[in-house]
Amino acid sequence: MWLVVALIIGFAAAALIFGMRSKGFSLSWYEWIIGLVGLALVLFAAQNFIEVRDEFNPSAANKFLLFVGLPGLILMVAAWQLAVRRKKAS
Repeated sequence: MWLVVALIIGFAAAALIFGMRSKGFSLSWYEWIIGLVGLALVLFAAQNFIEVRDEFNPSAANKFLLFVGLPGLILMVAAWQLAVRRKKAS
C-alpha cells in the first residue's frame, strides 16, 4: 500500500513542479518546507491510524489522527495560502 502512496506522491510532485515551471510560478523555500512538513505529518498520522486501528484501539487511533493529522492539514493549507496570496500580491 505504501508503495502506491509513494508513487502517487511522486507523480503529484512531478506534476506540481512541471506545472509551476510552465506557468512561470515559483514557491519560496519556506513554502516548500511548510508543505513538506505538513505532508510528512499527514502521512505519519495515516500510517499510525491504520496500524493502531488494526490493534483494536479505535479511540487512540482517532485521537492520534486528530492531534497529528489535523496540524499536518493546517500546515499544508497554510503553505498553499502563502503561495496564493504572494502570487496575488505580485
